[in-house]
Amino acid sequence: MQKDQTKRWEHVPLESLPMVATELVTLLSKPSFVAIQGEMGAGKTTFVQALLRELGIEHPDGSPTYAIVHEYVTKLGTKAFHLDCYRIENERDLAQLGLDELFEENAYFFVEWPDKIENILPEHANWLYIRCEPEGELREIVLNYDN
Repeated sequence: MQKDQTKRWEHVPLESLPMVATELVTLLSKPSFVAIQGEMGAGKTTFVQALLRELGIEHPDGSPTYAIVHEYVTKLGTKAFHLDCYRIENERDLAQLGLDELFEENAYFFVEWPDKIENILPEHANWLYIRCEPEGELREIVLNYDN
């Protein structure tokens, strides 16, 4: 789905992801659904952890690769979910997880590997792309979002 706005951050070192996360949280309507795409090692999990800290979660867990979903409560009492869909392989996996019902919650959702669950992503999903620049130390981050 086409989004109204695009925001781009270029030449971002890994240690500057918290600064980008601060800006991103102010851009999005609350709560928001963010589908995050990037190659393995691009910094998706690190970025989600920065977003969660920005929402007041002091010690976010690492990637939920095996659990698939980590649930948090923000400083304002809103739920936040970090999903890593890398291991989802088929419709049966989706049915067992009940993600379509979960996505009905009024919460923040940060979803890594969203292409694995494309058929159940909400229409209002905002899309974040993280690309490593050729030298590998810097990233380009692009957010397509609705205001």
